[in-house]
Amino acid sequence: MFAHIRVLIVTLMTAGALLAQSQAAVPAQTPAKPVKMVVLGDSLSAGLGLPASAAFPARLQKALNDKGIKVDVINAGVSGDTTSGGRDRLDWSIPEGTEAVILELGANDALRGIDPAVTRAALTDILTRLKARNIAVLLCGMLAPPNYGSEYAARFNAIYPELSKSFGVPLYPFFLEGVASEAKLNQADGIHPTAEGVDIIVKKILPMVEALVGTISGQRS
Repeated sequence: MFAHIRVLIVTLMTAGALLAQSQAAVPAQTPAKPVKMVVLGDSLSAGLGLPASAAFPARLQKALNDKGIKVDVINAGVSGDTTSGGRDRLDWSIPEGTEAVILELGANDALRGIDPAVTRAALTDILTRLKARNIAVLLCGMLAPPNYGSEYAARFNAIYPELSKSFGVPLYPFFLEGVASEAKLNQADGIHPTAEGVDIIVKKILPMVEALVGTISGQRS
């Protein structure tokens, strides 16, 4: 009887050792690193008049994280910035390791009546430099206000779809879709979204951002 017990103990110890060896042979799963994303924009994305937690980058990160999509979103919005300003600060606004950029610039160009050729050249330079760094881009379009006339609007509004096509980057046609001209969704100046307005922007743009992150995740594997 004692002999049988000794055999059983030896068998169990051997089985335990083999199980431990097999578990040690399986490498631990390393959690996927969050996608590093930068929102390069002006006051519309920077969150002028809002707490940082209510600005577009923070709300976008929360929306993605709530869906189990790991991202770190940096707010590189500068109030009053033009496309030329964004180009001039590109290198220090987009740190090394950035994998995706949401490009939201041009509203101030249109408000100031800047020559669309200048806007186009600045955006072209930004896209060229980001492409050279292998950074994925979601281009956010902007529409010119009507006060500069139909000719100006036609030249300005054509910039974004044409650059999207020529650079092969996805385009979200109008950053303020669903919010522009809605008084209750804008602050007293009638230009900058309220916190509720920001949440609507996030909700509408979210599918395109998800697709962008999915592309990056696919390239990693």
